[in-house]
Amino acid sequence: MGNGVRAAVIGGVFAVMIGGAGYGAYTFVSALDDDGGTAGAELRSGPPSADEVEETTREFFAAWAQGDAGRAAGFTDNAVAAEPLLSSYTRAAHIGNVRITPGTATGDTVPFSVQATVTYEGESGKLAYDSELSVVRGETTGRALVDWQPSVVHPELGEGDLLVTGEAAAPQIEAVDRDGTVLTKKKYPSLGPILDELRAKYGSTTGGTPGVELAIQHTNTGAADTPLLTLAEGKPGKLRTTLSAPVQAAAEKAVTEYDESSVVAVKPSTGEVLAVANHRQDGFNAAFLGKLAPGSTMKVVSAAMLIDTGLTSMNGPAPCPSEAVWQSQTFHNLTGMTPNENATLSESFARSCNTAFVKYADEVRVDALTKEAEERFGLGKDNWKVGIPSFDGSVPASGGPDTAANMIGQGQVQMSPLNMASVTATAITGAFRQPVIVPQELDDRPLAQARGLDPGTVQQLRAMMNRTATSGTAATVMSQVPGVKGAKTGSAEVDGQEAANSWFTGYRDDIAAAAMSQEGGHGGDAAGPIVAAVLRAGG
Repeated sequence: MGNGVRAAVIGGVFAVMIGGAGYGAYTFVSALDDDGGTAGAELRSGPPSADEVEETTREFFAAWAQGDAGRAAGFTDNAVAAEPLLSSYTRAAHIGNVRITPGTATGDTVPFSVQATVTYEGESGKLAYDSELSVVRGETTGRALVDWQPSVVHPELGEGDLLVTGEAAAPQIEAVDRDGTVLTKKKYPSLGPILDELRAKYGSTTGGTPGVELAIQHTNTGAADTPLLTLAEGKPGKLRTTLSAPVQAAAEKAVTEYDESSVVAVKPSTGEVLAVANHRQDGFNAAFLGKLAPGSTMKVVSAAMLIDTGLTSMNGPAPCPSEAVWQSQTFHNLTGMTPNENATLSESFARSCNTAFVKYADEVRVDALTKEAEERFGLGKDNWKVGIPSFDGSVPASGGPDTAANMIGQGQVQMSPLNMASVTATAITGAFRQPVIVPQELDDRPLAQARGLDPGTVQQLRAMMNRTATSGTAATVMSQVPGVKGAKTGSAEVDGQEAANSWFTGYRDDIAAAAMSQEGGHGGDAAGPIVAAVLRAGG
């Protein structure tokens, strides 16, 4: 929001409609004694009863609807965190005429709907949404209390978020794809956070004028405001992106098939981002900002390093024993992989043999993989200027067991799907072209540079990735992808997770894509089908 936002207390009488037999409009009645305890009540234990759930919910809703943030917060199990957000609801967000209608409780969980009016400097709009809360037993008081979560107040609120109404921080934008097709949140839902970030950065430079709106301010993360309701329309400015509507549509559809998944597609010849999609409960843009171990997709960079340092070549030795020990840590291959002491790098790459790469750990310098990633693939320098916030990858020069673990995409290596799509683009063209989601000429921002790969290395990487896609671990997934193609599968084990994170990167002609699905299993199980669907759409 702009600096014009003013605090105001919305007065008036508000009704809270309580669902269930025998309840109508509820009039707020004091139920607490002076020190916040329940007068005359015994300390209780165990789950709250149905009557307690009903009473606590009713009292909380009444105080909330009245705009009494302190009192409403007192009915939660974290008043210190609840009061600022509940206060912003009426003071900074200018929300009044609040009516809260509970639904039928299921145990200690109560769904409810909210209808209200947002009013600011003569402009107003109707606000309606659904949320839910749970009632728990206070650990020290024994009282039945609302289990405080910001999403109680609005389902899109997170920790540290506030609601604010006023002149928008930036004018709205009409984002269009590379061919002029309008990109909207309604048609491409997972573009929501991306479009918000584009608006925040470029809205003031595209010729638009700001309107008046209710929005979520993400004070903890620094992410762009999330608009919830427009009270007065501004004039949107047109912003051209590098996205491709058909590829974006395919990406949106593909990620919805797998929980906690993200995908990015780029055009290797230019570095332009063709699609970015996320399907996550937290709404996080993990496609650009994720920081996770990429598993065996990292072997694209590791293989390039082995070739560039002269340790081996595509047809050179890369023995694949059943296990390999480095710095007292034992590394294994996927269950069922047949050892082959005579394997070439191409074979071990296509089969995704971990031990083949680990066996070279004692022949490489601690910083060899780091230099390959930074100097050849443009990773890890924290200097990408994509157009919106992104993570540039991290390949630290880790000693000890991590020297070997990093080579197979574990250890200290962290990547996002954007990073791995860029890795594949560099591998098949030889040139590092920093990914962009808006044209560079829009703001003349300096793009990151890297040396790239020698032609001989590119030829070998393309051949090994093609072998992986046609007869290796990616063959099943890539079988329906036409054209000149290649791929690399990956899975990354994470402490505390029952299943590994699924990773996959691949290319078809002049489109490269990478995907990640948290706890999705092997690379071909979840991330692979996502990438294949996106590659098929890119023809």
